[in-house]
Amino acid sequence: MRNLLPTIALTLLTPVFAFAGEAEIRAAQSSIRNQIEAFLAGDNERAYSYAAPNIKALFPTLDRFMAMVTRGYQPVYRPRNYAFGKAAEPNASTVIQRVLTTGPNGKSYEAVYTLERQTDGTYRITGVSLKEADALAI
Repeated sequence: MRNLLPTIALTLLTPVFAFAGEAEIRAAQSSIRNQIEAFLAGDNERAYSYAAPNIKALFPTLDRFMAMVTRGYQPVYRPRNYAFGKAAEPNASTVIQRVLTTGPNGKSYEAVYTLERQTDGTYRITGVSLKEADALAI
């Protein structure tokens, strides 16, 4: 019986851990969605607010940040459409989220976002890896 108790406790707590992961992923997706919507609305300051401190250190001004985004990230800067794909939570403070997008050129892309939970509990974008996808436009 003593050996069975930890197994029972773990089984009962598993849904709680899964729910916490889902909440974290939803929060990260909200940050991504809000940044894309800010880009589309032309609200670059609001879009910049979703960048994590490491990104702001690399691009310390709004102008530098936007120059980087407009040069290399058109599919997330001006998407025709986008949808969230698979997400992973490799540790308690990191979310990796796939975003499938159709760029302004009509081609399909996969953007892999990395986000970190900040001390205030919000998720901020620490990086985006972008590649052309082989799939049909979404």
